[in-house]
Amino acid sequence: MSKHIAETPNQAPSAIGYQQDPARPILAHGRTMPPQDGIAPHRHPRAQLLWATAGVLRVTAGAETWIVPTSHAVWVPADVPHAVQTETEVQIRNLYIDASRPLRPGNRTCAVLSLSDLMRALILRLHTESTATAYSPRLLRLCDVIADEIEALHEAPLHLPGGQDRRLVRLTRHLMNHPDDATTLPDLARSAATSPRTLERLFRQETGLSYRQWRARQRLLLAIERLTRGESSATIAYALGYGSPSAFTAAFRAAFGTPPQSFLKTTSPA
Repeated sequence: MSKHIAETPNQAPSAIGYQQDPARPILAHGRTMPPQDGIAPHRHPRAQLLWATAGVLRVTAGAETWIVPTSHAVWVPADVPHAVQTETEVQIRNLYIDASRPLRPGNRTCAVLSLSDLMRALILRLHTESTATAYSPRLLRLCDVIADEIEALHEAPLHLPGGQDRRLVRLTRHLMNHPDDATTLPDLARSAATSPRTLERLFRQETGLSYRQWRARQRLLLAIERLTRGESSATIAYALGYGSPSAFTAAFRAAFGTPPQSFLKTTSPA
């Protein structure tokens, strides 16, 4: 993904996220975002379920990153600052949940959720019916079903944790923009004006992962973005620094239970 995307966001957040109206507990909003576009960091009082029916999204909150293929959606709790980035064109279908209907209290920050067939159908149905200024009893019952289904969705491991230490944040941002960087940990530590031991400690303390584990997860999440563009396993393997396509395939299968080229087929919406 272009390292300049986050610096040049072209789209404003939807005003719907700021509407506080318990009489319309869940509002829908759709948009098309072109390639290499973005929405600058923002927050809103409504929680948000963000789903792209086509394309893949990258959502960031601080130094943390969530990769969101079409088989998943990202949950954004109310008042959490976040930004959205795209590489390919995406078709977005948002749901915004009023603060009077608190959902998923265990999620204090963003989370990628595996979408059920029912959830996808509910999102699309509300998008066709939620333009009314006053919700009918039937539409309110639909919102009740949507709320129940959001609560039941399972979280997926498509999250790359960040940190707070400025040395770590500077380094992880560099690695996100240059995933094929083969610089050794000692050299990375020198560029961050710290020692390898301190850098490894920062990774474990602030991300919960060792440096090696963090890089492995980063490359796998970036691989999902590239898969959606139709790139081959060999192309992805060498672009992300794997020693061979077979090494990439083995790492991907270990993480997601399926080989790379089958991932989108087995997780795509019906």
